[in-house]
Amino acid sequence: MNEQASIQRGASVLDGLIAKRSAKEMGDPLPSRSNVAEGPSSSILHPLRVIGLHDFIALKITPRSAILGPWLMTQSLNMIYGWRGVGKTHVSLGVAYAVASGGTFLNWSAEKPRRVLVLDGEMPAGALQARLAAIAASNERQPEEGFLSLVTPDLQTGIMPDLSTHAGQEEVNAAIEKSGAELIIVDNLSCLVRGSGRENDAESWTPVAEWALFQRQLGRSVLFIHHAGKGGQQRGTSKREDLLDVVISLRRPPDYDPANGACFEVHFEKARHLLGDEVSPIEAMLTTDPDGLASWAYRLVEETTSERIIELARDGLTQAEIADELQISRSTVCRACRKAEEEGKLEKTNSGKGANQYQNRGKAR
Repeated sequence: MNEQASIQRGASVLDGLIAKRSAKEMGDPLPSRSNVAEGPSSSILHPLRVIGLHDFIALKITPRSAILGPWLMTQSLNMIYGWRGVGKTHVSLGVAYAVASGGTFLNWSAEKPRRVLVLDGEMPAGALQARLAAIAASNERQPEEGFLSLVTPDLQTGIMPDLSTHAGQEEVNAAIEKSGAELIIVDNLSCLVRGSGRENDAESWTPVAEWALFQRQLGRSVLFIHHAGKGGQQRGTSKREDLLDVVISLRRPPDYDPANGACFEVHFEKARHLLGDEVSPIEAMLTTDPDGLASWAYRLVEETTSERIIELARDGLTQAEIADELQISRSTVCRACRKAEEEGKLEKTNSGKGANQYQNRGKAR
């Protein structure tokens, strides 16, 4: 059930109670400042607004919509993270271009163009220019003037702003206002959130979290790009993920070969509003055609994993050895081998290693 359907269902349950309220009460949903208890000597500049359930359900709140469906929504806070060199900037620029042009990236699509601001913290201007030129040359859609804006270090007269400081936030806020951006992409946290605290210190994230929530309050969305730590999770405090709507991890395929260039798996680790196939992991690879135009090929990780299992089984590995090689569970290997047997892609053969050994039976499809 989507957000709007949930709201409508809840409203229908309370319709009877809401109808009993007077027209005057319904006509003034905002509580007056005189009704807010501030205490005898309060210096609160912005008293908390308290609202009852019936008034809250009756409020006309614009439902969230997809900026880049199905995962990137209006008024949302998101993160994509991965190892150094895995392809994070490829993804951030692909997302930015698709949103700004109303196009597609991987299996995600934008219904209409929206203004985007990319805060790039580390790429040389020439490298960034080359990547964006390649993206533009390979796309049928082009963003209208002003729909994709950039802030990059080499074009500044001073250092890039630090989002962990009030002064840095003010600089960024001014750039957001100037660009009219609905989506702000922060690439990346290590460069643009320097501060004085350590990454593992949860309190060091507080000023950035407050800034992000303020952007959401203003109707904007934020996409943070971040590095993975030694354990493979996002680097630093896990408190970052608490307020995020979506967290995506970019991972190398188990049999990754650097000669393949940009190739990674996309895994949804947190997705508040997504279910089922929408969060199925995919494997993406950047390809180049004979004319030099780049494009992204992608397919479900489940499909690529099955092909790898079949290939390793044909090479004579046991199911336990395959599970260890691909870093997956033995049950996953067992299911894939059983399905391959049913489809005639594998056939068991007697060997010294036992029943887990197979011989070739047709090519993997």
